[in-house]
Amino acid sequence: MATVLVDDQCLIPGDLATLAAFRRWALSDDFPTTGRIDWVASHIEVEMSPEDIFTHGTLKTALIARLWPLATDRGIHLFAGETRVSSEAGNLSVEPDVVAVSDDAIEAGRVRLVPAAGGKPDRFVELEGAPDLIVEIVSDSSTRKDTQRLPASYHAAGVREFWLIDARRADVQFTINRWEPLGYVADTTSDGTSRSTVFGCTFALVRSRNAAGRFIYDLVAG
Repeated sequence: MATVLVDDQCLIPGDLATLAAFRRWALSDDFPTTGRIDWVASHIEVEMSPEDIFTHGTLKTALIARLWPLATDRGIHLFAGETRVSSEAGNLSVEPDVVAVSDDAIEAGRVRLVPAAGGKPDRFVELEGAPDLIVEIVSDSSTRKDTQRLPASYHAAGVREFWLIDARRADVQFTINRWEPLGYVADTTSDGTSRSTVFGCTFALVRSRNAAGRFIYDLVAG
C-alpha cells in the first residue's frame, strides 16, 4: 500500500486503517520526531508548521508555571506537548498542548499508564483513557481542529474539563468547558472569570507587554 509524504518531512504509512495501528506506529521508532500528528475520529491530522513563539509557546509555558504548584498540591500530574493521549471511546490518539491527570484518575482506572517497551519500572510512553483536563491553544493551522473536531472527540472520551485558548487576536479568548452529557459547556462566573472543577478555583488569563514590548501572560487564580 502506498505511503503519504507530507511537506517532504513526514512519511505516513498507507496501512494505518485503525486507531490501534496508528497507536503502534506513534510509539515506534519510525514515528516522525517533528510536527504534531494526531488521529482524530478516524482521520490522521498533520501539523508541520512551527508554533508561534508569543501566541503559543510563551503562553503554554506561562500556563504550566502557574498550574504546577496548584497541581502538586492536589495530586495532579501536568504534561506539556509530546505526551500522547489515546482513547478508544473518543477514537483519538493525540498530543495536546497541556494535559492534567490526577492520581485519583489513575487509581480508579479512568487513565492507564502505558508502559514503555521493555517494561522498566516507572517508564511510560502514553496515557490511555480520559484525562481530567486538556488544554488546546489555537494556531493558524489548527483552528477548526481545535474548536470543532477535538472538543467532540475529547467529550466522547470523557475528558472532564477542556480549556480552549486563542491568543492570536487583540483580545485573548480563554474558555474553561466542563463535561455535560450533551457536550461541553462554558463554565463562566458572573465576574467574567472561568471556573475549573478540576483545580477547584476560578481563573482569568491576562496578557500584557513587558518592558521590551513583547507579550507576557499571567494565569490568575481566584
